[in-house]
Amino acid sequence: MNKVELGFTAQMNVKPEVQQFFDAPTNTFSYVVKDPNSNACAIVDSVMDLDYASGRTDLSGADQIIAYVKNRGLEVQWIIETHVHADHLSAAPYLQEALGGSLGIGANINIVQETFGKVFNAGTEFQRDGSQFDRLFQDGDSYQIGGMTAHAMHTPGHTPACMTHVIGDAAFVGDTIFMPEGGSARADFPGGDARVLYRSIQKVLSLPDETRLFMCHDYPDNRELSWVTSVAEERQHNIHVHEGISEDQFVQMREARDKTLDMPRLILPSLQVNMRAGHLPPAEADGKVFLKVPLNIL
Repeated sequence: MNKVELGFTAQMNVKPEVQQFFDAPTNTFSYVVKDPNSNACAIVDSVMDLDYASGRTDLSGADQIIAYVKNRGLEVQWIIETHVHADHLSAAPYLQEALGGSLGIGANINIVQETFGKVFNAGTEFQRDGSQFDRLFQDGDSYQIGGMTAHAMHTPGHTPACMTHVIGDAAFVGDTIFMPEGGSARADFPGGDARVLYRSIQKVLSLPDETRLFMCHDYPDNRELSWVTSVAEERQHNIHVHEGISEDQFVQMREARDKTLDMPRLILPSLQVNMRAGHLPPAEADGKVFLKVPLNIL
């Protein structure tokens, strides 16, 4: 057992208070994660909505988070992105301006920025070194939320920069894994890899059985919306990676399934904004902001 795994086990008696916020248009969960012994907290995977047809943004969901934090007198120390989302826009800059805190993402953001900087023909003003963020997490890095020690675990496969954040007995998995009947994330985006994703999921499932796993999305058919499960539940019942599913079986399933999937509705605006840490592209000379639609590329 390495030092990180020892740290995970030792932290299992720390139970952060977790409040979820659901964005229905994008089926996305955001979280406020509070240290049970102080007012310190972190915000995970925030959302800025976009009406694609009108080109209008909406920050009402982020306003709910701001109100929650202020009404409870919480101190935001971190704003965390589990990865560069392709299905919703981040509200991180808006939250940071209102509440403070440091903005963090996985260190491989530079790979994502290099890839999509080319796709969107971003100019020289767009830095491809992750400098838009305050902290770039490497695998095994730790950081503090009040008295809690949080651990960043690199879990690529969906994207190169995906990180799972383990905070006490809670893990925020981004799009690495879904609720048991939802299976796993797609791995066909640039930089994605089904085999790498399987190995990342195994890292998550090597956490203690009782670890709470908080989802970034849920797409239920015949049940109520859910946002939390456990390592034990996923090991037993996840339809894509339950115990007994081999790496080769997973890769065959995942690659075949990904060929049938449409691109997310908001992938083009999401990537342009999220690769900039939630900031919009620079305004034109007249002060107007535009997003690009590259043709026949993705």
